Amino acid sequence: MRLTVITAAAALLASLLFATLLYGASMKAVTVIVNGEEQQVETRASSVSELLASLGVAASETDRISVPLTAEIKNGDTIEVKHATPIRLIADGEQSTAYTVGKTVSEALADLQVSLGPEDRVEPDLNANITQNEEIRVIRVTKETEEVKEEIPFGTVRKNDGSLPKGKEKIVQNGKEGELVRTVQKVYEDGVLVDELVLAEEKTDPVHQVVAVGTKKPVAALNANSPEVAVVNKNGVTFAYKQVLTNVTLTAYSNDDASTSGGKWNGITASGTKTVEGRTIAVDPNVIPIGWWVYIEGIGFRRAEDTGGAIKGNKIDVFFDSSEYAKKFGIKRGYKVYIIGKEKPAID
Repeated sequence: MRLTVITAAAALLASLLFATLLYGASMKAVTVIVNGEEQQVETRASSVSELLASLGVAASETDRISVPLTAEIKNGDTIEVKHATPIRLIADGEQSTAYTVGKTVSEALADLQVSLGPEDRVEPDLNANITQNEEIRVIRVTKETEEVKEEIPFGTVRKNDGSLPKGKEKIVQNGKEGELVRTVQKVYEDGVLVDELVLAEEKTDPVHQVVAVGTKKPVAALNANSPEVAVVNKNGVTFAYKQVLTNVTLTAYSNDDASTSGGKWNGITASGTKTVEGRTIAVDPNVIPIGWWVYIEGIGFRRAEDTGGAIKGNKIDVFFDSSEYAKKFGIKRGYKVYIIGKEKPAID
């Protein structure tokens, strides 16, 4: 009996000793860091979730926990919990609710791995502290540079010209458009054009068109009633004249010149007279009336009896019998011619 009691007591003592050892072995020392605040904890909790619950630390799937909630706790473990703050993130055309452990806008974007370009803007400021459900907007800024060309129209400069008849106009210089080239920088925010900046300009001036405007008054056509304007004496002959022509061009022709119908010319003038050297000249009838006498300085008196296709304006073709002399006569310029009338002046 005594032996039995002693044996039972020893077994009970051994059980108590084992239980004590087992209880002591289940106690673990761990480090818990919550939002940067660190504490040393002794716990018999078997899992991370059990430990955090025992400490009154709320944790959800959106929070950042260094180990899984279901992980077994071992002595000496360090468990870090960072509570995430919900924000509204607007970037790259999308809007979403995101959870971040960052305290400032800059930290939040870095935490959410949102990269920024060198020109991008963020609202609010990167250094601003964030609050729950705060809206953070990332504005993508891009810049493009291009050349913009603009034509500059030319103007028209009108200048009076006394050599042109009044009412007539003539272009003496063609116009040419100029060009303005601008180097423009366009600024886009989220793909929308918000600003344009002119970086440089290069201008080519236009060349203006120059138009000559005739101011020369028309000369009234001469006729029998045209008044005599003056009296002169040439080579001993005094005569009155109705008009004087200056800078007249003289040429020469003969009966050997080919006719317009082919072959040798018959020598009959446009007025129906026979050509006579020393009398016959071909004229422009709009300048010198047919049948009228003129005095050509250096040549003498001549009568307008003929016309010619090339005889226009202040030009006179003088008739000579000799075709060789007519050829040698060539072209003479700068002559003065007095237009007299139908009657040849008599020698004084």
